[in-house]
Amino acid sequence: MREIHPEDLEDIAVGAAILGTGGGGDPYIGKLLARCAIEEHGPVRLISLDELANDAKVVTGGAMGAPTILIEKIPSGDEMLMALRHYEDVTGETVDALMPFEAGGLNSCLPIVLAAQTGLPLVDADGMGRAFPQLEMETFNVYGVKAAPVAMADERGNLAMVETEDAAKAEFLARGICIRMGGHVSLINYPMSGETAKRVSVPATISLAQDIGRVLREAKRAKKPPLATLIDFLKATHYGHAEVLGSGKVADIARKVENGWSVGIVTIAPFDGSAPYSIRIQNENLSLERNGKVIAVVPDLICVLDIDTAEAIPTERLRYGQRVNILGIRVPEIMRTPEALSVFGPAAFHIDAEYAPLGGS
Repeated sequence: MREIHPEDLEDIAVGAAILGTGGGGDPYIGKLLARCAIEEHGPVRLISLDELANDAKVVTGGAMGAPTILIEKIPSGDEMLMALRHYEDVTGETVDALMPFEAGGLNSCLPIVLAAQTGLPLVDADGMGRAFPQLEMETFNVYGVKAAPVAMADERGNLAMVETEDAAKAEFLARGICIRMGGHVSLINYPMSGETAKRVSVPATISLAQDIGRVLREAKRAKKPPLATLIDFLKATHYGHAEVLGSGKVADIARKVENGWSVGIVTIAPFDGSAPYSIRIQNENLSLERNGKVIAVVPDLICVLDIDTAEAIPTERLRYGQRVNILGIRVPEIMRTPEALSVFGPAAFHIDAEYAPLGGS
């Protein structure tokens, strides 16, 4: 077990932004909420999957909605707590441990807030190993865990519960409620036992986010090249491969909120004037193309990083003229099985491409 203290949150937020592949919500907001919660309630216990009791009742949580909404719709900080209490009231169950449903962005930090508020341990794992835009796109769903009941809460205390047998139907119903709650809500979902969590989760993603942030911070202090240092570090993790896919200047952004997601195309012009890169976004960066050829595609991570700091730029913060590197990271093996690719591979996003893992299999 390790503890999360206020001084750990900056590293976690920096790493979570990279794992978020542009989405998951801006971790800056989550960092501030987590700092307030820990300062008020004390440090959070972070436990590994091995430390989780087999008979523990685990639920996952995070936020749903378009990241651009959070620029104007400020959270109260109590949404996940309200959703958890609603879940327990309706089901009659008592929750023993919490886990993020995705590793990226804001959704790495919100479960830290809830763990501080409740005193419950936070499991160092998640169901995406990154961020995806839809609730069914979880290793939990891939390997047999039901998404529902899904408890929902907004910043005004409005509550809802979705109960259905199908994860895709849970996404469809919850998305509609989310839109009517203002486009951004907090959720509790995917209840499971500790024994099941060990089988279906992507391990060690919160500690990985913290380690990514630490690696970049230490590289800056030592005046080492941050991106090269980060790539070397990632190659030694269970992700196994990372590489620079391109670099250039943000030349165009076509972005809008549609059906509860931030969607669009980002164009990056290389510094040498050669053919531009095109990144398709749906909250997260989904595919990278150049000259009509797909260079990288989901589930692998496509991260747009500041060229000087190697820190991630969320999709809602991309602006014309930013100088960036495009980093590709291969996902862990649990996310590359045929079963997993059927849920969150290219076809799930109507992308006409075959998945080829970065760096080979």
